[in-house]
Amino acid sequence: MLSCRCDWCPLISSTTKLSLSPYDYQPIFNPVSNWNNFSNGVGVGVVATATANGRDGAHLVVEDDIQAFLQILPCDLRDNLLNEPKRPQLLEVVLDLGRLPQARYLGESGGEYLRNTEVSIKELEYAQQAVGEFGGDNRAGIEGTLHRISAIRSRKGAIVGLTCRVGRAVSGHIDMVYDLLQYGESLLFVGRPGVGKTTVMREISRVLSDEFKRRVVIVDTSNEIGGDGDIPHAAIGGARRMQVPEPSMQHKAMIEAVENHMPEVIIVDEIGTEAEALACRSIAERGVMLIGTAHGERLENIIKNPILSDLVGGTETVTLGDEEARARRSQKSVLERKGPPTFDFVIEMRERHYWVAHRTERSVDMLLHGKKPLVED
Repeated sequence: MLSCRCDWCPLISSTTKLSLSPYDYQPIFNPVSNWNNFSNGVGVGVVATATANGRDGAHLVVEDDIQAFLQILPCDLRDNLLNEPKRPQLLEVVLDLGRLPQARYLGESGGEYLRNTEVSIKELEYAQQAVGEFGGDNRAGIEGTLHRISAIRSRKGAIVGLTCRVGRAVSGHIDMVYDLLQYGESLLFVGRPGVGKTTVMREISRVLSDEFKRRVVIVDTSNEIGGDGDIPHAAIGGARRMQVPEPSMQHKAMIEAVENHMPEVIIVDEIGTEAEALACRSIAERGVMLIGTAHGERLENIIKNPILSDLVGGTETVTLGDEEARARRSQKSVLERKGPPTFDFVIEMRERHYWVAHRTERSVDMLLHGKKPLVED
């Protein structure tokens, strides 16, 4: 880790802990009381939002290790952010060669310029030296932290832009699905980039390993869940972490984790290829609980994605008889679910504090039949 270049820089403590009452999660549904509704088909989806108190009255605690993040930035930007009232909501800092540096904050569209002079090549080079080596996916981290640094390269391979995202460990963030975890069924989280899926994976790892005493293995392709470095971040609790040399090897690491390390739970972030989807199905068929994420705002996006649709059962074209087509008031050729889904539940993270839970089989069937899944709130 490079030290600060300014002896006057008032860097704050290595870990910032915030008690944020607006983000103290408590479900407006109880998954235990609604389990019969899920099983009997009465309620296909459940909406959950955040209220002021967490489970058992606990407050949600955020640890962001902001000191290490600020050390990779130019000194003047560091000073600006230290005095920024919105620093606890800082999402990322964007440094593009020849452009003004920007800060982006949670809950705000666009960004705010941090100064009126452009980013120089020396500032980019300093940031590169302060972080770990960039992998094949152009991502790097700061050792011992959860921060992620992503690079934009020129045609010649030189780094001309950096997206520096703040990584946070959030305790109490998963109260909305806490009870669902006890049933040992597989959960798939979907949502747009930046909505907090990786943060949720991190907290689920801790809860399953420390509170439920499960054998948890994380397949951590870009070191985003467990942080950079060989020793995983304390935020994942007692879960074990398998690092993956290249993103293209993620599916092999998933199978290796099951065959070599006897997990009860596999956690994998950003399922995005056909090989990874097939690996997920293979793991689920071996009786291992799966927790995963995929990009896509809604369940419908996963159904329509030819690469990922197998995660929710897949689709196939079926020709109906005349009577069945008349009864359904549909065409004779319709789409049906191909098989059982890999993931028993799909959780749509529409916002950081607004989730919708689907019992996958029934929601997929209703969507394919042109019906809107029932949501109980």
